Amino acid sequence: MPHVTTEDATQIFFRDFGSGSPVVLSHGWPLNGDAWEAAAVFLATNGHRVIAHDRRGHGRSTQTWHGNEMDTYADDLATLIDTLDLTNVTLVGHSTGGGEVVRYLARHGSRRVARLVLVSAVPPLMLRTEDNPEGLALATFDALRTGEATGRGQLYRDLADGPFFGNNRSGPENAVSQGVRDAFWHQSMACGHRAAYECIAAFSATDFRADLRAVDVPTLVIHGDDDQIVPFDVGGKRSADLIDGAVLKVYEGRPHGLPDTDRARLHADLLAFINSTERN
Repeated sequence: MPHVTTEDATQIFFRDFGSGSPVVLSHGWPLNGDAWEAAAVFLATNGHRVIAHDRRGHGRSTQTWHGNEMDTYADDLATLIDTLDLTNVTLVGHSTGGGEVVRYLARHGSRRVARLVLVSAVPPLMLRTEDNPEGLALATFDALRTGEATGRGQLYRDLADGPFFGNNRSGPENAVSQGVRDAFWHQSMACGHRAAYECIAAFSATDFRADLRAVDVPTLVIHGDDDQIVPFDVGGKRSADLIDGAVLKVYEGRPHGLPDTDRARLHADLLAFINSTERN
């Protein structure tokens, strides 16, 4: 299996296919690169080289004890991009992956990056603090930690059957197949237990506000306004406000798991943005 090796000897698994300008897809918690497989095939079929990696601790990458936080995630991503010598890159991050790619730009700059896409992404800051009163209460994330620690198999079932894909909403447009929900569960269970637990703090309590203000590449922000995991007013709306010149696309009535629930629309929006923007 293809891997790159980081400075602390962590093996980062990735899949690399297609040719053309590169698109790097960063996945959400507690999934892996397979969460992007439909988009990866679509973009590769339409003229792009697509790289989808498993974050450390997730999927087929090393299940590390240390480094399960955003700075290390970003540095791992830099190792992948540098090792493959990618340039003119489109970074696409879903959920926690949105934090990873934004922190990458803050720590490593945009020399290799041409454009950025945030999909249902966790920035700017999910956790409610004194200077972030719009965030979610700490109890929200403590409940996830409790579920992860005491019965993560059921936690992942509950997320897949409910808020992640919007299955707890009425209407046929919110009916996500059992197969999609099972895929979520299997990917989640492949994540290391410690990595999954520590990543909750990484995606909820990392402050990306300064990172977003420093973004200097064309950016597309996509977010569903019925996202029950990263609420629109906490995530996408505020991220678009902080990034100079960002384009915001709101998917009305749509949930968090857009790479599965809204594939055709998301794929079309990704391809159009990638093909229509050039770095100055």
